[in-house]
Amino acid sequence: MFNPNDILYEDNHLLVVNKRVGDLVQPDKTSDDALENYLKAFLKVRDHKPGDVFLGVVHRIDRPVSGAVLFAKTSKALVRLNEMIRKGEIKKHYWAIVEARPATEQGSLRHYILRDGKTNRSHAYNSPHKDAKEARLNYEMIGCSDRYTLLDIELLTGRHHQIRCQLSKIGCPIKGDLKYGAKRSNPNGGISLHSRSLVFTHPVRKELVEIIAPVPTDDNLWKFFADNNNTL
Repeated sequence: MFNPNDILYEDNHLLVVNKRVGDLVQPDKTSDDALENYLKAFLKVRDHKPGDVFLGVVHRIDRPVSGAVLFAKTSKALVRLNEMIRKGEIKKHYWAIVEARPATEQGSLRHYILRDGKTNRSHAYNSPHKDAKEARLNYEMIGCSDRYTLLDIELLTGRHHQIRCQLSKIGCPIKGDLKYGAKRSNPNGGISLHSRSLVFTHPVRKELVEIIAPVPTDDNLWKFFADNNNTL
């Protein structure tokens, strides 16, 4: 689940890890192992901490998604980062491999998303809908293969399954995402959505932090997009 080489950034206040497909960020009702617990155990041993290790989850990504996840190692950092999340001051970009090209090479999507807790699925509406929350993102096509298109997604709001739901709504389901209309599953059970980068002001030192998460190395299609210049 976790290897020290997965650490993308660390200091006294922050820890950013490149999460692998299939890993939980936080414990849930499944009682499966979670990355949060692995990191606490790792820090306790490495840093010879006698008591409990503090580690706050700043944001989560879905279990079948890979990429950068931000944790706070101090309560001061956690409070400040949570406020930055609330104000939209942490810039988050995702890469998505989709099964169809959008109508335009770049654009903005705005929908109203309603979560169905029974099915753990979200529905996107084109206009305001009862109890639905506004969801916004920008996208740009940055690569292509014979069958797939690579999109860079700037996530502007943080709704349940937002990127997956919105891309499906415009006819561009993410590769492997059966829940939102993909034709077939991925061999590893994940989906081709990757938390690619985080950019924010350090909550304590006030300097700019830029994190880029390498794409999964065990996936040939990700490797194709990473190794070749397919910019449109």
